[in-house]
Amino acid sequence: MRLKWFRKAGRIHIAPPAILAVLYAALICVGAGLLKLPVATPAPITWSDAIFTATSAVTVTGLAVLDTGSDLTIFGQAVIMVLIQLGGLGLMTFAVLVLMMLGLPLNMSHRVFLREDLNQTSIHDLLLLVRRILKFVLLCELLGVVLLSSVFVPEFGWAHGLWQALFHTVSAFNNAGFSLFPDSLSQWVDNPVINLVVPALFIFGGLGFVVIADAWEVRRWQRLSLHSKLMIVGTMALILWSVTAFAALEWTNPRTLGGLDGTGARLWASWFQGVTTRTAGFNTIDIGAIHDGTAMMFMSLMVIGAGSTSTAGGIKVTTFIVLLLATVAFFKRRTQLHVFGRSLGPEEVMKVLALAMVSILTVFLSIFLITLSHDGNFLDLAFEVTSAFGTVGLSRGATAELDGLGRAVIITVMFIGRVGPLTLGFFLATRATPRVGYPSSRVYLG
Repeated sequence: MRLKWFRKAGRIHIAPPAILAVLYAALICVGAGLLKLPVATPAPITWSDAIFTATSAVTVTGLAVLDTGSDLTIFGQAVIMVLIQLGGLGLMTFAVLVLMMLGLPLNMSHRVFLREDLNQTSIHDLLLLVRRILKFVLLCELLGVVLLSSVFVPEFGWAHGLWQALFHTVSAFNNAGFSLFPDSLSQWVDNPVINLVVPALFIFGGLGFVVIADAWEVRRWQRLSLHSKLMIVGTMALILWSVTAFAALEWTNPRTLGGLDGTGARLWASWFQGVTTRTAGFNTIDIGAIHDGTAMMFMSLMVIGAGSTSTAGGIKVTTFIVLLLATVAFFKRRTQLHVFGRSLGPEEVMKVLALAMVSILTVFLSIFLITLSHDGNFLDLAFEVTSAFGTVGLSRGATAELDGLGRAVIITVMFIGRVGPLTLGFFLATRATPRVGYPSSRVYLG
């Protein structure tokens, strides 16, 4: 009895976010192993290439050291697509779907992990949410394949065209940014179908499944949850700002918008590149040719990212909005945040501050580390790190120039960006009940 009690008492309890991080790491290892198989590539690749590519796919980033269209076979491309789908929607979501199809019961630990993977606060109605996610994903990706086939099939034939449509649909909906073309989607810079379907896929994927489920069930603005309202308003505001700012900054740049033929092509490119920056990582213009001011604007958008419980990264739109609301509340001497007839308490603000601080430290430390072994353009390196953290995938050409340390830094940042910066806090921090109380004091700030 004592031995049994000792083992129980000595058992290490790991927080669910940490376990999910380990599962994502295991998926990366499996993906890298599959990419190393001879059937996956026409020519052998290094383990560094395989691990980097698998990490970029699982974290739905899109940064690439290989040309997905030419350096990988159909099998290798299929591996990338599956890794994108698993990484984008969440491992526990797929695990629960498999258990449901097999008719197996879900115990409490499964529900706790699923709650963490979907970033929920309650374990109630999780299975209903999973079913809605599955239906929504299948519907969006089916429509995406059908619509994109109208562009790719006439140009590449039925077999190749359908594969192109399927791959880019999965990549777009999961905000991955992987493309089978070396110049991403630049060939279709003024194609209406590409410029409408692909952004629609990653915008819906970036809103978050909770928002989509809420909107589908309620269908009235007044009855939407506060989270859904903040996500919808925030997304629309950021899209308006990014598209307008990009057009204003790059309209006369001969290497980007200024080099396109006609106002229509410039407007399409402004729309596409403006909306893709926060999440997806596709491009229809040369990112390396944009002005430095545009690059800084892009970096701020990549840090913000998209929605919670979505397929995108970043600190999330709602986090950014709460930071703004907290700033306004401070100057107005308010102790609570008020928005849309609801209030947010100190706990939400503390979580947002922790998330923002961990994110800033992660980005700054990563930029410092990557500059230790690279003497290239500082802005290009900072852009690369920010893109990795936001799991965006846009690059100014620094990816191919990374050495071993640089790749290790980017891999780590992509992983942190996908599992969530707060997961890093679970690894570094321990929860303990304070045994001693201390008198309050004052520190002068600002």
